[in-house]
Amino acid sequence: MLLPKKYEEMYKGKKREKAIKKYQSMMYEVGEAVGIVAAHSISEPATQTTLRSYHAEGRVQLVTTKGLPRLIEIFDARKVPSTPSMEIYLEKEYNNKEGAKKIASEIKETNLSQIIDEDSIDLVNMRVEIIIDERKLKDIHLDMDKLAVIIKRGIKNVDVSTNGNVLYIEPKKEEISIRDLHSIRIKARGLHIKGIKGITQVIVEEKEGDWIIRTLGTNLKKVLSIKGVDKTRTRSNHIFEVAALFGIEAARNLIIEETLRTLREQGVDTDIRHIMLVADIMTASGTVKPIGRYGVAGEKASVLARANFEETIKHLTNAAVKAEVDNLDSIFASVIVGNLAPVGTGMFKLGIKDDEEEEEE
Repeated sequence: MLLPKKYEEMYKGKKREKAIKKYQSMMYEVGEAVGIVAAHSISEPATQTTLRSYHAEGRVQLVTTKGLPRLIEIFDARKVPSTPSMEIYLEKEYNNKEGAKKIASEIKETNLSQIIDEDSIDLVNMRVEIIIDERKLKDIHLDMDKLAVIIKRGIKNVDVSTNGNVLYIEPKKEEISIRDLHSIRIKARGLHIKGIKGITQVIVEEKEGDWIIRTLGTNLKKVLSIKGVDKTRTRSNHIFEVAALFGIEAARNLIIEETLRTLREQGVDTDIRHIMLVADIMTASGTVKPIGRYGVAGEKASVLARANFEETIKHLTNAAVKAEVDNLDSIFASVIVGNLAPVGTGMFKLGIKDDEEEEEE
């Protein structure tokens, strides 16, 4: 029995024998129903996990989906997770409190309403008047002149002027109604002025000597383009975003990581190989497919295997219309019709030749 080369030096003598014995004990027998075992090994412990949809991470409240709801999201291959999030690691130069805070301020989505102290409509001069909180403006590394340019770019046909920490937004139209001013005021409050859209919350924390930025919301492509972000360690929990950016193998690894992390957080010690098998099946076609009726289970070659899962009448009717043939060589089909299932000892057929036949030959 040979071990991989990288383990040759690590395991010698009795340690080597013990490693080989352990490795051999973990191998499965020919004909073992690994899919069924994997399904049981994941789904049964999953019923013991918490049904709480959300979990607060860190010292500040960053609420993310955990437990059974997160497992359902992963195996249903939801296009967008209910609480998309990222863990952003920093390069050595920026791996400090000040560097982390600076990058966090660049990442977090900021609307004008978040830095407004007070806003009103000036009916005498027929313009919108906005008082800015200077401390909050400083925190996002902007000044009044830059803010005025952003607002002018975001709202068409207006003039923007400043006086200290006060912004004046005045429509260019000659005839202005109070309704027009209200519309400009509402539009201005919701105007995106800094950060990456969709990242609504950021938390900076230190963990094992690394300064990490945790986010609620994800945009991996834009985050990785920011100077100072460590591209090799930064991760997102958005499986489809990772697949689009890095390919199907990266998505497969993320399915394994997210499932394992969710189970471990709940104290479930499911073997990683069961999860790897499920991740392989979900990504084998080159795209991420759900396990359910619209994915893996609904696309099985065996008609009876498809009908056994869900929508029995629909599958049988469609198969009859298309004149599909089921060779009854799957486990489910064999069980349904009462045949010996092709698993375990059922994988083999024995032929007996008696002495008389041998003599005749």
